[in-house]
Amino acid sequence: MEFLKQIPLVASILAFSLVSIAQQSISQVWVADQKDGTYKNPILHSDYSDPDVVGVNGDYYMTSSSFNAAPGLPVLHSRDLVNWKLINYALPRQFPDEVFSIPQHGNGVWAPSIRYHNEEFYIFWGDPDQGIFRIKTKDPRGEWEEPVLVFKAKGVIDPCPLWDDDGNAYLVHGWAGSRAGVKSLLTVHKMNAEATKVLDAGKHVFDGHENHPTVEGSKFYKRNGYYYIFAPAGGVSTGWQLILRSKNVYGPYEEQVVLEQGSTPINGPHQGAWVATAQGEDWSFHFQDKDAYGRVVHLQPMSWKNDWPVMGKDFDNNGIGEPVLAYTKPKVDLKYPIATPPETDEFNTDTLGIQWQWQANPNVMWSAQIRGKEYLRLFSIKPETQQPNLWVTPNLFLQKFPSPQFTATTVVKLEPEEAITGKRAGLMIFGMHYATLTLTHDNDGFFIEQTQALDAESGADEFTNEVKRIATNTAYFKVEVSAPDATCRFSYSEDGKAFKKIGKEFTAKPGKWVGAKVGIFSVSSLDAKRGGYADFDFFRITK
Repeated sequence: MEFLKQIPLVASILAFSLVSIAQQSISQVWVADQKDGTYKNPILHSDYSDPDVVGVNGDYYMTSSSFNAAPGLPVLHSRDLVNWKLINYALPRQFPDEVFSIPQHGNGVWAPSIRYHNEEFYIFWGDPDQGIFRIKTKDPRGEWEEPVLVFKAKGVIDPCPLWDDDGNAYLVHGWAGSRAGVKSLLTVHKMNAEATKVLDAGKHVFDGHENHPTVEGSKFYKRNGYYYIFAPAGGVSTGWQLILRSKNVYGPYEEQVVLEQGSTPINGPHQGAWVATAQGEDWSFHFQDKDAYGRVVHLQPMSWKNDWPVMGKDFDNNGIGEPVLAYTKPKVDLKYPIATPPETDEFNTDTLGIQWQWQANPNVMWSAQIRGKEYLRLFSIKPETQQPNLWVTPNLFLQKFPSPQFTATTVVKLEPEEAITGKRAGLMIFGMHYATLTLTHDNDGFFIEQTQALDAESGADEFTNEVKRIATNTAYFKVEVSAPDATCRFSYSEDGKAFKKIGKEFTAKPGKWVGAKVGIFSVSSLDAKRGGYADFDFFRITK
């Protein structure tokens, strides 16, 4: 925002600015690498739920569920399994476009798998309302091909392919009881080698109803002549990691639980990936459901005993592994720098930061970043129909919670143009309950509202906790998020220095199958005059 930035164009100062920006790319609030040869869990304290990882020539790529958010299917990269950068999204827009032009909370991309076959990267995912899709590319940092519907069916989820040694290809998946009417089943299909369609109706290979309810999240592997299905069971926040193995792809499958909470504070450790490194080590990934913080990603040491995987450490000596909170980093060929997904955004380029997602497929008219302007402009978008709150607003500009404790700060300048009232913009914590710090206006000028909507999903009204008049159309907004319950405290400033508390404390809540998010927005009432926008100079995540 030029009215705030007075940076001389002197080479030395510009160079210093670039260095500062580069330094800000490392999180101030969560770094797993302890710089002493060890790491702490979770390696990603963000909602990269249902993670899957593939290793190719010393490079490791991760993807995860993205549900309704766009862009979808995040692609992260690492060289040491601990330090991860967010490098791309495999799905720029949710598919099909007409379905996801409005928010579809909890729908969309469920539990993907990523694989490398014939020098191409593949991602498969289940859309519970449409079926199983796959996309592929030769370059995970570049453009991915258009989605192909491999299996059209209601309620099929959590797919994973396996290309066998004899040229046959298979696909395993689970079932969503909410759509299929039955869950806790795993099914294997024969698939064509090109992975464009399944070739049969499928055969159920495991029924978890008696001992492993809600078995899902299947991942397919082959090792030492055994077919393995890694599958979580027992529920998202309370479950365990189940391993199935058989000498025949269709079974019968033996079963063994290899990871559980046990004596640790890590609830429901399950659903992730197995990676074998070039240095001869085995590692496994899993998530932990942390309510408002989402499903965060853990890395566990892994070994094999009698052709069964052993994950974590067996602290209570019951024969089942438990998650470690810290461990020696994986062996690698070189020492790689610390990396974290981006959080802070200075809005000083002409492209949206990769950390941001919309709540539906974006419209180019929602925002603008003009070269040389150094701010993000969000236009005051009207809803299609009158709404009690912002739950179904597609143009919310949000990112994941990055850690248990953090502070988010932004500055907003509101330009209502011809409208006397009805334009509003600001900072928000978003989930099935949400809260905002909003800059808005009326006949008497500009004012700040701290608002919240409890049970927004059910259509509850957004209501105002406190109002403060300000002298100008510019305000600095801050929210401080504290552990362990994601308690949020809002404050504002007119000069960016002295902040005043406003409103009530708010406890963040998760969204539909996702953690809470933090971000910014600019909207209009349905009956306000057209036009209006808000300029955001920066969005900073700090301690």
